[in-house]
Amino acid sequence: MDAREEVAPAVRSILDAAGAREPPDRRLSVDPRSLPGAVADATADGRTPVIAEVKPTSPTANGTREDDPVELAEAMVDGGATALSVLTEPEHFGGSPETLERVRDAVDVPVLRKDFVLKDGQLDVVEADVVLLIARFVDDLEGLLVAARERGFQVLVEVHTVTEFETALEAGAHVIGVNNRDLAALEVDLGTTEAVLESVDVPEDVTVIAESGISSAADARRMRTAGADALLIGSAIMDHAAAGSDSGTATVRANTETFTTAEREGQP
Repeated sequence: MDAREEVAPAVRSILDAAGAREPPDRRLSVDPRSLPGAVADATADGRTPVIAEVKPTSPTANGTREDDPVELAEAMVDGGATALSVLTEPEHFGGSPETLERVRDAVDVPVLRKDFVLKDGQLDVVEADVVLLIARFVDDLEGLLVAARERGFQVLVEVHTVTEFETALEAGAHVIGVNNRDLAALEVDLGTTEAVLESVDVPEDVTVIAESGISSAADARRMRTAGADALLIGSAIMDHAAAGSDSGTATVRANTETFTTAEREGQP
């Protein structure tokens, strides 16, 4: 069965839009900043490694942030973010390749392109340090991994199940994200990361990232205890419910710092 038939209507709409976008007539060559290296440096520095997400809105958000994304990104880095994730999907998340370009030019940390990449030509939309591939929606994961690496990209392969995690390992993934959100129902369960990591043998050279549903310092500590090397956090940092307020970048920086100091603050 087509995996798209098993997802929530909002996700199906995103996939349909992604499939309809024509790739540019060019081929990129990227010199990336190391995401695993940044994660290791943050850990050595006593920070909880956090990939903070510049996400203006989403189908599950409570509002839309219209702040300058570069200012938000800089606030996240000031708050200790190890890396950034920038949405480039326009119709449902308010992102754009231009936003990623501006953010990547303004910061010195690795930047992940967050989008629904379904075919190799879509890799050539914009330069980033890391690209996201969602195992569930990619027909030839190994082939797309190779295509991304040929361009210089590092790759974050997103999974939701033990089977998908093992598929990612077999395809040669070095960075794997476990999404706590079930894309079939859009429900979030932090127990997903725990269950997956309890059931797989993670090679030492593989970086594991827990994604979605991390809304407090306690959640961050829980995911790290489960075995996640880093955390990808969007809504809890962006605070979409505060859209239109005067809090802006100060809140985003404070929210980021809450997570990057989570383990330090949680020590007895």
